[in-house]
Amino acid sequence: MRNRPPQPSPDDSGRSTRPSAASRRGDRFARLPVLRTVVSVQKRYSELRGNNVAAAVTFQAFVSLFPLLLVIVAVVGLVAAHSHVDVAGKIIGNLGLKGDAATTVRRAVATASRSKAVAGPIGLLGLLWSGLGLVNALQYALNQAWQVEERGIKDKAVGMAWLAGAAVLFVGASAVTAILNWLPGFAAPAGVVVGLAVNFALWLWTFTVLPNTKVGWRSHVIGAACGAVGMEVLKLVGAFYVPRAVAHSSQLYGTFGIVFAVMAWLLFFGRLILYSAIVNVVHHERKVGTVRAVVEVPAQPGVEPTDAVTRSGRVERAELKAG
Repeated sequence: MRNRPPQPSPDDSGRSTRPSAASRRGDRFARLPVLRTVVSVQKRYSELRGNNVAAAVTFQAFVSLFPLLLVIVAVVGLVAAHSHVDVAGKIIGNLGLKGDAATTVRRAVATASRSKAVAGPIGLLGLLWSGLGLVNALQYALNQAWQVEERGIKDKAVGMAWLAGAAVLFVGASAVTAILNWLPGFAAPAGVVVGLAVNFALWLWTFTVLPNTKVGWRSHVIGAACGAVGMEVLKLVGAFYVPRAVAHSSQLYGTFGIVFAVMAWLLFFGRLILYSAIVNVVHHERKVGTVRAVVEVPAQPGVEPTDAVTRSGRVERAELKAG
């Protein structure tokens, strides 16, 4: 007589406890390396309260736009004052602006043509000041991803070094782009490749220099690649979304609508930075492992010390300590 295969035992309700086909498929998908990484990155993002960190980067990036706009205003004013071309009309047409947004641009160009000499120096100084503010926000986000402390006053010097390196990359990219514009049309894909390469170099430079880590540049390669591709996607989406969102929002909400549209795009940028950094962290942890850290918090009446494995300011192991 052949032995019959073991049958699944029913639970108290009489139903079989064998895993369903959907559950088995979910387990198989969960074991896929890519899906495991996605789940781990999203879990870490939630533990770090990533939306709040990204919002801080968004706000600082938005504030940094104002001195940058002063520089742009100086350049536009210089061109408008010495050109017979309708500069304001060109800008409005290229961005697809209407209503209050179009009126604001025309007034800004007219004002710029009268104050171009003042806006230049002020804008350059303001751009440097706010650039350091943006660097501080980026350092904060990356340090949160790696769960490390700040360097203190050294962060200012690191920020200046990062700005210098980023400026070199931008100047080099502009020179290469100018050369590519002289090439025949069939060489257009080279421009996309150059854009990705420059983005990758900038992201790798950012992840290697700004956070207070000593893990080496190789640990940042995967996140830099994700950031470069994500930035190209944001640029493509932004070229379609931002002009339409600005035009639509300005018609509904006036000047405030323009602010909302720009900040929405910057919020995606802030989240992209944090997600890309967390990708590096997750891959690094899988290679070298993790360590435990004890976080001291103020004692409270009626609260007993407990053990917990959490992150981002939560207690991993609490010990009652007398002051």
